[in-house]
Amino acid sequence: MKYLVFIALFASLLYANHDSNATAPQDVNATVAVEEAEDGLVEVKDTSGATEEELRDKANKLDDVNSSKVSIEKVVDSTNDKGEVDISKLQKPWEELSPKAENYDWVQTKSGEWFKGKIIGFYNDRLDFDSEEIDDYTFKLKNITQIKSHTIMSVNVENVASFSGILRYKNKKVKIIQGEHEYEFDIDDVVSFAPDGNREIDLWSGKITLSIDARRGNTNQLDYATDGKVIRRTSDTVLEFKYLGRFSTREGTNTVNNQRINEKYDIYQTRYFFLTPLATEYYTDEFKNIKHQVTLSAGIGYTFFKRGDDEWKISAGPSVIYTQFQSVTTSGDKKHSTLAFEMSTDLKYEISKITDLNFDYKLTFSDKVTGQYKHHMVTKLENELTSWLDFDVSLVWDYLHAPQQKDDGTIPKKDDLQLLVGVGIEF
Repeated sequence: MKYLVFIALFASLLYANHDSNATAPQDVNATVAVEEAEDGLVEVKDTSGATEEELRDKANKLDDVNSSKVSIEKVVDSTNDKGEVDISKLQKPWEELSPKAENYDWVQTKSGEWFKGKIIGFYNDRLDFDSEEIDDYTFKLKNITQIKSHTIMSVNVENVASFSGILRYKNKKVKIIQGEHEYEFDIDDVVSFAPDGNREIDLWSGKITLSIDARRGNTNQLDYATDGKVIRRTSDTVLEFKYLGRFSTREGTNTVNNQRINEKYDIYQTRYFFLTPLATEYYTDEFKNIKHQVTLSAGIGYTFFKRGDDEWKISAGPSVIYTQFQSVTTSGDKKHSTLAFEMSTDLKYEISKITDLNFDYKLTFSDKVTGQYKHHMVTKLENELTSWLDFDVSLVWDYLHAPQQKDDGTIPKKDDLQLLVGVGIEF
C-alpha cells in the first residue's frame, strides 16, 4: 500500500505542474474571448457574431486578393519595348489556380494536385484527411503545399493558445481567420489542429499486426503473434495502449506463451517536454516463471530530436512492481512487491518513402527477487503497401538478469529472442 501512495503522490505533483503552466495571451482586444478549456488549454474565440458562412466568404475573398497579386518582376518581364504590358503573360497557369473552399476542405500536394474532402486532424507533421477519391489518407507535411479549410478549425499554437477560425496554410505559414481578426504563425509553432468540436472517434487511431508461421511434416509447429496499438491524441495529451502476445506450440506442447499489455498517458507541457502521471503494464510468461506481474509508474520525458516523421524521445521515472510467480522453491515466496526505476526510449526514423523504422526500448532496475534488471526491446520495420496496409518485420528481445528459480530446481533462461513477420492494418 505504501508504494501505491508513493505513486499517487508523485502523479498529483505532475498534474499540479500541468495546471499551473497555462497562461493567456495579453494582446487581445474586447472582440476576442480568452477562456480556459477543461483540459487547461487557453482558447482565443471569435465573439464578433460572424456566422460560419460569413467567415468562409471572408477567407475566400482573401484568397482572391492573394491570387490576384502579381510581382513587380513579372510585370517588368511582361513589358515590351513600348512600355506596354502584355496582360496574357500575367495570367497564372492552371496549376497555380486554387479552388474555393466551398462544401469541402482542400489539400494541395507538391505535384500540384488538389484533393477535396474533410480534414480529420493534424498532429506530428501528419494530416489525416477523408476523401471520396482516396478514402482515409495521411499526408506528410513535407508533401503538402496548401491547405484550405471549409470548416472551423481549432488550432493549438505552442506556448500561445488555441485559436478557432477558418484555416489557410501556404509557404510554411498557418493563418487563422476570425470575424475581425487574422492570426498568422509558422507551421513549426503549430502543435495540432482539428475541426472545432471534433467527434470523439476522430481522436483515436491504431494499428494491429498479425504474424503466423505454421509447419507440418516431420515437425508440427505453430507460431503466431499479435501486436496491437491504439492511441488517443488531443492538442496536448497522448493516451496509448499497446498489446503484444506471442504463442508457439511444438508437437502439441506449448513452447512460448507470454502476453504484455501497456498503458501510457503523456501530458505535453511544450512541443518537446512531457509528463507521464500514470503508466501501467501487465505481463505474464509461464516460461519465465511469471504468472502475473503488474507495474505502476510515473515520470517525465523529453523529445531530443524531431524533424518531419523522424523523432527520438526518452522518459524515466519511479515505479512499483507486484509479481506473482508460477512456482518457487520451498523457501521462496510466491508474491513479491518492490520499488523500481524505469527508463525508456522511442525512436522513429523514415528510411525511405515506403519504409519506417520503429525502435522501442525499456530498461527496469529492481531488486534481485524481481530479476535485478530487465529490458524489453521491439525493433520494427514497417513497409507501406497501401495507405492502410503494411508489411512488418519485428525483432523482439526480452532479457531478465536473475530469473526466479522454479520448484523443480530449474532456472529459466535469461534471454528470449523472436523474429516476427506479418501484415499490419492501420485504422
